[in-house]
Amino acid sequence: MVEMPTVAEQLRAAREAKKLSIQQVADLTKIRTDHLRALEDGNFNAFSAPIYIRGSVKNYATMLKLDVPKILADLDAELKGTEKFAEPPPLTEQTKSPLDYVMFLLSKVNAKVLMVAGGIVGVILLIMLVNVLIHKRHAVNTVPDLPPAVYQSTNSGNTLPVPKH
Repeated sequence: MVEMPTVAEQLRAAREAKKLSIQQVADLTKIRTDHLRALEDGNFNAFSAPIYIRGSVKNYATMLKLDVPKILADLDAELKGTEKFAEPPPLTEQTKSPLDYVMFLLSKVNAKVLMVAGGIVGVILLIMLVNVLIHKRHAVNTVPDLPPAVYQSTNSGNTLPVPKH
């Protein structure tokens, strides 16, 4: 059985094949030289969390034009074998609720876009409210259409009625 090279060995071999120094790689990837050396030595303890290891390996492998998904899969397998960086088991076996999904979607919304959209909706609602109020007021102040009427006096029409005290 042929043993597969470690991620560290693959990174070092690819860098040496391209005749690049650690400093040149650091300049190209913006990864610190001590971190590059740690990656090539397989010393993951130089990193505080697995996300930094994965990000650095991904950038390094991309710069070296390696098969990034394969390198990351190899890295995940190697990290699972470490005590410090093995992924902890999930805290609960609870399935995600619809509320979790909605909250996840809301967390992805850009706040500026949300404020602009909310402002537009607010202006539209304000216009609709003003329109309803104007129509209601107009309906109250309008005299209903009645047929023409003829004045009919209660007296003979020759004199005005005298007020009674």
